[in-house]
Amino acid sequence: MKVVKIKEILQNKNINEACSTQGWVRTFRANRFIALNDGSTLDNLQCVVDFEKLDEKVLKQINTGAAIQMIGKLVESKGSGQNLELQVEKLNIIGISDPKKYPIQPKKHSLEFLRDKAHLRIRTSTFSAVMRVRSALSFAIHKFFNKEGFHYVSTPIITGSDAEGAGEMFHVSTLSRKNPPLKEDGKIDYKQDFFAKETNLTVSGQLEAEAYALGLGEVYTFGPTFRAENSNTTRHLAEFWMIEPEMAFYDLNDNMDLAEKFITNVLKDVLKSCEKDLIFLDERFSKEEISKPQLERSGMGLLEKIKFVIENDFKRLSYTEAIDILKKSKPNKKKKFKFPVNEWGIDLQSEHERFLVEKHFNCPVILFDYPANIKAFYMRRNDDNKTVRAMDILFPGIGEIVGGSQREERLDVLEKRIKEMKIDAKELWWYLDLRRFGSVPHSGFGLGFERLVQFTTGMNNIRDVIPFPRTPQNAEF
Repeated sequence: MKVVKIKEILQNKNINEACSTQGWVRTFRANRFIALNDGSTLDNLQCVVDFEKLDEKVLKQINTGAAIQMIGKLVESKGSGQNLELQVEKLNIIGISDPKKYPIQPKKHSLEFLRDKAHLRIRTSTFSAVMRVRSALSFAIHKFFNKEGFHYVSTPIITGSDAEGAGEMFHVSTLSRKNPPLKEDGKIDYKQDFFAKETNLTVSGQLEAEAYALGLGEVYTFGPTFRAENSNTTRHLAEFWMIEPEMAFYDLNDNMDLAEKFITNVLKDVLKSCEKDLIFLDERFSKEEISKPQLERSGMGLLEKIKFVIENDFKRLSYTEAIDILKKSKPNKKKKFKFPVNEWGIDLQSEHERFLVEKHFNCPVILFDYPANIKAFYMRRNDDNKTVRAMDILFPGIGEIVGGSQREERLDVLEKRIKEMKIDAKELWWYLDLRRFGSVPHSGFGLGFERLVQFTTGMNNIRDVIPFPRTPQNAEF
């Protein structure tokens, strides 16, 4: 008999049909009722067994965490909470679980505890819902770009350049750790290394994506990126995934149009495909919010936040206009901002971004034309020589979620900028070549995938939206 997924069983509701399914035991109560889950859906299938017909040895093996196969008939349920149940006629133990050692018991566990059990936490309702949403978001992203005519490009994970200029990169080397070859000046001789030069794990696929955009027109990358930043906040990971589209012949306005269309379409898609999971996560989010101090509450439910983004046009204004609004705002005048807004040129903090979105405009916001000295070298310089054609998208509850820019296509301006920022132009010879041979205006943006999953699921800590988080002092799994 063909094994059927629990999601399909609950959707079709074929009463009196013979059925075979398999999964993991969530609960087993009264030696009669087994709650079975196979990961295909948030809902468990209630399976009713006649324990008198079961061998005592088999009965002892039906514990939380055990993997079992059920064969029986679907019938209308007489109990509350489910429409149908499986009357079990045959039960096979596939994988046993020691009840004394299995850590994911049918009770509430803290997220901190579950992070230490990252290999098993997927068997909880919360994490299975989060990871199904993550999967749906990933699929929706690929679907959107495919529909828009973009080409998917796999950019290198190992790189010899620092796209962000931050220097916080993981080194890649095969040289001896104890006795690396040295040059006469005592420095490591990387010419004897595997790649004959110093290499790192990438922080971004943007530069390589630009090269491919200037040949294919519109491309996007979606892959892992790495940053060796010693940060233990709820917003940072050492390994994370980035979505980075790059488009030839796009100016900043085209870039903002695409970014807004992209993010609203992806959220619409997942709102439709993960309805049950999002309702569950919305309820969880509301309970979590109640436990927070009043000032830390978001003021919107999870589903409300998602619909807030989908249903409102994004407000666009310059960084300069935003600074003027923030300087005159009540929180700033009453010194309620943790970081006061006193002068043009400061890097905006999450509290400032959220004020603009949630209090002042009451809609998502796109800021553009940022000060050049707080942005990356590759962003196009404006005629005022003070600002660059950068843009950030700001969301409720999270602040910045997308960052992008029109790229600097003028060779002389880019060379000057690289020199000002003391970046080694020799390492970027190929990037400068793109400006020498058929350069055109082009733009792109980056979206941290985990940040999007965090927004969509309402999870407070970014470590809870990636299967196996990599953070300082933590690479256990």
